[in-house]
Amino acid sequence: MAKGWYILHTYSGYEGKIERTIRSMIENGDLSSDIVLDIKVPVEDVVEVRDGKKRTVSKKFLPGYIMIELDLPDLGWKPVCSAIRRIQGVTGFVGTNSNVRPRPISNDEAIALLQKSGEIKGERSARVKQTFAVGEQVKIIDGPFISFSGSIEEVNLEKNKLRVTVGIFGRATPVEVDLTQVEKI
Repeated sequence: MAKGWYILHTYSGYEGKIERTIRSMIENGDLSSDIVLDIKVPVEDVVEVRDGKKRTVSKKFLPGYIMIELDLPDLGWKPVCSAIRRIQGVTGFVGTNSNVRPRPISNDEAIALLQKSGEIKGERSARVKQTFAVGEQVKIIDGPFISFSGSIEEVNLEKNKLRVTVGIFGRATPVEVDLTQVEKI
């Protein structure tokens, strides 16, 4: 038995439909729940700022791909994989042809993808949709410096922070703000 996470390539936009189809195939007995252990459509939270309001939206960070945990038997893996490949919208397993046994992704890759989607505990932060560049003019819309405007001095995407120079009492003062606390002017 080769238990692991496999990546299934699908038509973009069909991920949820294919996940539901596989789950119904398990319920109907077409696929064994001992072989198909779990199915995930990798999504992440994205913070969008529109009209000064923050919205958190779930978006697929691997459009066209589904993670599927399988415990494939050494003999008899072909009927399971063929049944999954025959689902409308599935193009196949990543990295293999239809006549070759699929290969799982590494444990580290699986853990990284599951952490990013929030399925397992780890560092997960909402990604901000807007992009910022040094020198751009922004308005602070949240926090202690609300309604101040200034120019971006530094962008730190790892920490989701910006250093913005604002005018306080007639002096240029650098302040550090979160990416979700500003909007472009």
